[in-house]
Amino acid sequence: MSQEFLSVAIWEPLAGMEAAALATIRELNAIVSKNGYGRDLLYHDGGSHYVLLRYWNSEQARRAAQEDPELLRCWARLGNEIQILKVYEKLDEVVV
Repeated sequence: MSQEFLSVAIWEPLAGMEAAALATIRELNAIVSKNGYGRDLLYHDGGSHYVLLRYWNSEQARRAAQEDPELLRCWARLGNEIQILKVYEKLDEVVV
């Protein structure tokens, strides 16, 4: 079975910060992909909510990402651009 697992973040941009937040998310996605940490998908409900799905390649990849200076700078910037509503740090696939 794959070591890949899913993290989910539900967020909304702060007032006047939607364009900046989306630019930062694009930058985060690029770094995650470039460094082989995983892959991201972003969804929007048509209102104010966004749902970021991050498929981590492994727990080791996630730990490495949490120490990556490039990602830390983006996450710090994002903290001034969005309000996080809910986070699921680790969701494992259920085989049915």
